[in-house]
Parts: sequence; structure tokens; C-alpha cells
Amino acid sequence: MLTRKQHELLRFIHERLRETGVPPSFDEMKDALDLKSKSGIHRLITALEERGFIRRLPNRARALEVIRLPESTSGAAGQRRFTPSVVEGGLAGKAKAPPQPAADTRDREMSIPVMGRIAAGTPISAIQTRSHSITLSGDFLAQGDHFALEVRGDSMVEAGILDGDLVVIRKQDNANTGDIIVALIDDEEATLKRFRRRGSSIALEAANQAYETRVLGPDRVKIQGKLVSLVRRY
Repeated sequence: MLTRKQHELLRFIHERLRETGVPPSFDEMKDALDLKSKSGIHRLITALEERGFIRRLPNRARALEVIRLPESTSGAAGQRRFTPSVVEGGLAGKAKAPPQPAADTRDREMSIPVMGRIAAGTPISAIQTRSHSITLSGDFLAQGDHFALEVRGDSMVEAGILDGDLVVIRKQDNANTGDIIVALIDDEEATLKRFRRRGSSIALEAANQAYETRVLGPDRVKIQGKLVSLVRRY
């Protein structure tokens, strides 16, 4: 059983992932829980980890996975079982506190189509046709239409997105600087990258120092959606 503060922290991390695709920083967690120091956050995270609710990713600062929610708020298992995850904090910058999700997405399962593979590295063919579906609790999704893609490549590893992960994408054709998006390049190549504006151009930025940022004209890039969640197979 979780204490009130442990439950508040788990919910805050989870809701930030659902809204922005990245967890809050330690300072944001401290402020949200009205604690005086980050040492209190470290103790809460350790307690949640010991109880099997979260897991720290090795060799990445502030990288956490949400393994499960308390039974009262987590959805039942679907046909395929996945671990809903949060990706590394500190890369997306300061984010707004997430609004409450629509009532019709909470406390029920939702079927999300998996639309093939997406490159986190050298762009591959554009998004493919539907291959199968996964079932997630509506608790892990924001409003809107969603689809999932299997990640291939390692260019987003410093954002906690690994080869073989499934990224859950909310369909939208716009993005804010710092969002991780699915970008369709020249109507034929799809890639998963962080979105930035550089004057009148668009920069598609990797989260791996081995990859260069691609700077393209706005007429060459179409935003297909924004990362809102990530699932890692058991």
C-alpha cells in the first residue's frame, strides 16, 4: 500500500508522461508535492521502486519507467501485455502542468492500432498499414486519436526510447519546440525525432550524439503526431 505522498508522486509522473511524453524534473516533482528538498523525492522514488511501481533506467540521469499503477487506477491486461513507460526527464525543458484528461478515457481499456515500424535513426519507409493492435488503459492516454509504432534504431536512446519499444502517438499536424514527433519527410520517409524550429526551417533532432540534426524546409516535413506514451515489452 502506498503512502499519500508516494501515490501523489506516482500519479504526477504518470500524468506528465500522458500529456508531454516525458517525466517531470526532480525540481518539478519537489514543487508539485510541496517538499522542501529533492532528497525527499529521492526517498519517494526509492520507495516506489522497492514496491515495484517504477524502475530506474541505468546510466541515464533521472530516467524512470512506470511499471504499474495501483490496482484502483490501472487497467486490466489486454491481449498483449506491455509495460507503460516514461522516458528520460531533463531533455524536454520545462513543461506545463497537465490538464485533467477527459472523463471518457479514464478507467477503461482502449485498442490502439500498431502501424508498422518507425526509424529512430536513418529514416525508413513511410508508416505502414496496420499490423495488429495493443490494449492500454485509457489512464495512459490523452484525448484524441492514437496509433502505435515499433521503434527501430538508437538515435533516441538518450530520451529513454530504445530499439524495439512501442511509441504511442497522438495524431496531430502541429508541434511545439521540444516535442518528440513522427515526421514524414518528402512524403516518403518517416522518422521519430525531437522537433525544433530554426528560423523558417525545421530541425529534426536526435537524442544520441552519434547522429546529426537534420534541418529541412517546412515544405519537406509533415507532422504526423506527437509522442504521448511509450510501452516496453516484458
